Amino acid sequence: MFKGHPKGLYALALANTGERFGYYTMLAVFALFLRANFGLDAGVAGAIYSTFLGLVYLMPLFGGIMADKFGFGKMVTIGITIMFAGYLLLSFPLGGDTVAMIAMLAALLFISVGTGLFKGNLQVMVGNLYDDPKYADKRDSGFSIFYMAINIGALFAPTAAVKIKEWAETSLGYTGNDAYHFSFAVACASLIASIVIYYIFRSTFRHVEGGERKKGEAAKVEDNLTPEETKSRMTALFLVFAVVIFFWMAFHQNGLTLTYFADEFTEKTSEGLQSMAFNVWNLVLIIVAVYAGFSLFQSDSAKGKALSGVVVLGIIGILVYKYLNISGSVAVSAPIFQQFNPFYVVALTPVSMAIFGALAKRGKEPSAPRKIAYGMVIAAVGFAVMAVASMGLLTPNEQAAAGDAGTFVSANWLIYTYLVLTFAELLLSPMGISFVSKVAPPKYKGMMMGCWFVATAIGNWLVAVGGFLWGGLSLTVVWSVFIALCLLSALFMFSMMKRLESATK
Repeated sequence: MFKGHPKGLYALALANTGERFGYYTMLAVFALFLRANFGLDAGVAGAIYSTFLGLVYLMPLFGGIMADKFGFGKMVTIGITIMFAGYLLLSFPLGGDTVAMIAMLAALLFISVGTGLFKGNLQVMVGNLYDDPKYADKRDSGFSIFYMAINIGALFAPTAAVKIKEWAETSLGYTGNDAYHFSFAVACASLIASIVIYYIFRSTFRHVEGGERKKGEAAKVEDNLTPEETKSRMTALFLVFAVVIFFWMAFHQNGLTLTYFADEFTEKTSEGLQSMAFNVWNLVLIIVAVYAGFSLFQSDSAKGKALSGVVVLGIIGILVYKYLNISGSVAVSAPIFQQFNPFYVVALTPVSMAIFGALAKRGKEPSAPRKIAYGMVIAAVGFAVMAVASMGLLTPNEQAAAGDAGTFVSANWLIYTYLVLTFAELLLSPMGISFVSKVAPPKYKGMMMGCWFVATAIGNWLVAVGGFLWGGLSLTVVWSVFIALCLLSALFMFSMMKRLESATK
């Protein structure tokens, strides 16, 4: 799984892991912070949340254009510096007045601009590593590993956000609203770790940073495509961009309506086997067991197989022991549910790579566009699970009025939903990034990766639709909106498949 990849992949992946840990720690509590600190209703909080997400994914377009001119590495360094300033400003507890609102909005703008310079350009550099012919056939798996590393950071983020907030309240005596800012401060530390990793291992990827040219001379990029080939590739890319808008609109409900559902309709405690899922270290043990299990079958030496077997058995023993000694219940807070998506990504990435690797050997691996279309269908299934979970429940407005007398459902519904949505994400996101890095005309690589994020930005702006639907409508109707959009997008993708697949040849 990890063999045969350029060393620079792991350095860039680790640098991105640190940045993503800080970002998702902040994001895990951000929607709830907006409502608690500023007294905003669900719709307005959702609008701010989705606008921020939209800017985060819009800015890589401008970051890509800048990088095509000045180099990817330079933009990455400038970006992480600007991000640090934004998170630092967000860390100060300024209250809930107009000044605090202005400061928060300024912080969000800094974070958006900095992310725009950092995120897309780092991913272009990963793609450039695979332009070397000896690595070309590992591009998709390389991006899967890179995407997995992102989610290692995201896995610990919800627990960090919740625990740090609780520590600020209980140990330091801060009010609930002010305690949120300690969760935001974590991002500052994680960005420092990220840039340190970047520069320590820079020698492994410096050759793909770009920007090396004489003063006053534009960066020269070799591009042997004909105008017709360039047009075909650009058309294919924009067709994919159009589809992923609706995936991200649906998928990023995890930080909005799915978090609202966790907060308002999900049982507040968990017992027995289910309670083990809310301890991030149990999830880490499962991840280690999965990777050890793959090593057991893939290791070239008997010693390696034996060691992997011992690790698997040891972890099974630890988990069984912990299960047998469970007592009482654990509290379940809404942000903690956001740990399940990155957990599934990290745990299922080797499974996904093994499946597609086996299909590739038989010459039956689906193309990246076909994987994206399948991902849209599976996303629809994820929201169908939520529609079933919501049958017979009150509307959000009725639930708020009912208080403790409202109806609450098992946490398993959200846990299963995140599992299904993660399958969709693994088919769409890393494959989409890989598709862009492969198909984009060389002289427009930065811009096209930026356009991928613009599509994501538009989808994130549309996330606000969920917030405005949240209130007087039946929850089944709310989830049905996302089911319909995902299915229609998949249908469009399949109808354009020949054109999309021809662009990759």
